[in-house]
Amino acid sequence: MRKDIHPDDYRTVIFRDITADKAWLGQSCAKSRDNETWEDGKEYPLIKLEISDQSHPFFTGKMTFVDTAGRIDKFNKKFGGSRFAKAKQED
Repeated sequence: MRKDIHPDDYRTVIFRDITADKAWLGQSCAKSRDNETWEDGKEYPLIKLEISDQSHPFFTGKMTFVDTAGRIDKFNKKFGGSRFAKAKQED
């Protein structure tokens, strides 16, 4: 590794997945405005995450399927009469 390119202010922080409401301790140098008290009674900076392995469908196995047929019908209603749709139908 090259010297003097990595941050040296790593500290223990709490990562919280706000979607799954799961938290864990880790090391980070990311800035944080919030603090939270951990199970050991100490206060650590809080890093909020929108998605992690605790809430991502790939890792949880809980895939949600979107009604694509309804979306396609809505698109065709909206743009079916446009000049591009008519040119495509003639081909």
